Amino acid sequence: MKAPPLCAAPEAAVDAGWILSKLQRPTPSSTTFVELHDSPLLKAPLRLSGEYRRPDADTLVREVRTPYAETTTIHAGEVTIERAGKGPRTFSLARVPELSGLQASFGALLSGDRQLLEQHYRVASDGARTHWTLTLVPEDAALARKVRQIVLHGRGAELRCIETQPVQGPVQRTLLAGAARDAAGIADSGALARLCQNPS
Repeated sequence: MKAPPLCAAPEAAVDAGWILSKLQRPTPSSTTFVELHDSPLLKAPLRLSGEYRRPDADTLVREVRTPYAETTTIHAGEVTIERAGKGPRTFSLARVPELSGLQASFGALLSGDRQLLEQHYRVASDGARTHWTLTLVPEDAALARKVRQIVLHGRGAELRCIETQPVQGPVQRTLLAGAARDAAGIADSGALARLCQNPS
């Protein structure tokens, strides 16, 4: 008589420390992205694609390649925006708290620095290794006036999607790495939202 099959053990929950240890990347590093901007003024979400780069630990570069070309560089407390045919514009990062929060979160995530991340956000984790979320709620008052929370979705060591919930307006989704590749040819915002939230 055969023994009954063993039930698979439930997958262990992960915590923020485990997630950060898996996301840690040395510099220089880069990842492709697809970003969606919803607006009641648009018939369809504005879809941007390009690349995030960290040439060193103190610099974040966001290069949009389609539907237009634009490079945003965050370094030493300043933001520089360059567009083809126009001179670069440079201004203080303090004027744009959401970009300051972006640099802080990317820098802390990719360096595995939980202490730095918790200087800027309340951090909560959920899920298992095959599908986890990390929720960041801004502590900084200026950023909290703009952003309610940021939810990161991932699978194993891969950060696949970032959902930014502004205080006003719809969620902005940024699909990264494998999720950005999976999004090729998908135009429906609902399908992209499902791709963001269900990485398995």
